[in-house]
Amino acid sequence: MNTDSIQINAADLRKLLLSLSGDVALLYLYLHSGNDAQGAEKELQLTPDRYSSAAATLRQLGLWPEEKKQIISVDQRPEYSENDVLEAMDQDGGFRMLYGEVQRLMGRTLNTEELKILLSFERYLGLPTEVISVLVSYCKDKARQRGSLRNPSLRAIEKEAYHWAEQGIDTLETAAAFIQNQNTKNSRVEKIKGILQIRGRSLTQAEERYASGWLEMGFDDEAIAIAYERTCLNTGGLNWPYMNKILSRWQAAGLKTGEQVRSGDRKPLPQGASGQLGAAELEAIARVLREE
Repeated sequence: MNTDSIQINAADLRKLLLSLSGDVALLYLYLHSGNDAQGAEKELQLTPDRYSSAAATLRQLGLWPEEKKQIISVDQRPEYSENDVLEAMDQDGGFRMLYGEVQRLMGRTLNTEELKILLSFERYLGLPTEVISVLVSYCKDKARQRGSLRNPSLRAIEKEAYHWAEQGIDTLETAAAFIQNQNTKNSRVEKIKGILQIRGRSLTQAEERYASGWLEMGFDDEAIAIAYERTCLNTGGLNWPYMNKILSRWQAAGLKTGEQVRSGDRKPLPQGASGQLGAAELEAIARVLREE
């Protein structure tokens, strides 16, 4: 086994930490040390189930050492006809079972245009029928989490299907790994909502992008709480762009935890609360003086 030292960039490290899996981290180190995947299961003494789960998670996180996946465009999707659908229903037992399962999940009969979309999942995107069933269930759960009482449309599910295909989520293992990672992320986003004192509503898409971005930056809950407190003190309430600037500045300075922020970013109290300037303000004044 190759045991040469390797370097892990910050983005990969954050993904590994969010996976919350020692098997995932171990397999990542093994593969990125130049070892072949075929020997990983034996050399790392992983059971087939543990190896399969770790490999699926690495692929879903984009950390598997392989070529980038082809981007699939909805604009290039073949135009399926009504005859294509009828033929699939008559000759493709797997599609016939899929059709029945998706109708059961959606709680209604699918029309011809929706069946064409469903057929494209199987024939164009190459998703197995069992993965498509998991996809539909995932989209239903996601809609419920957003507070919707209605099932998502096939068009909405189609957008997620293309995302899965581009990410290589085409087995039950990779689908399970993806959903587990999403659940972990959603749990942390809910904690951020509590920190920001947002109750009784879901985040908007723009707000969710901010929150997800902070998690990807690697901030812990305490650092986010401090940023929120400073935002409220300086702006009178929650201001997403302002808070994002604070956290972006901390990220650039390598401050990711509450402890690091307290020791490395001496932010002064609002005007009138203290007559002393913080380190950032002193540096700004010095820079202006040097330029004059």
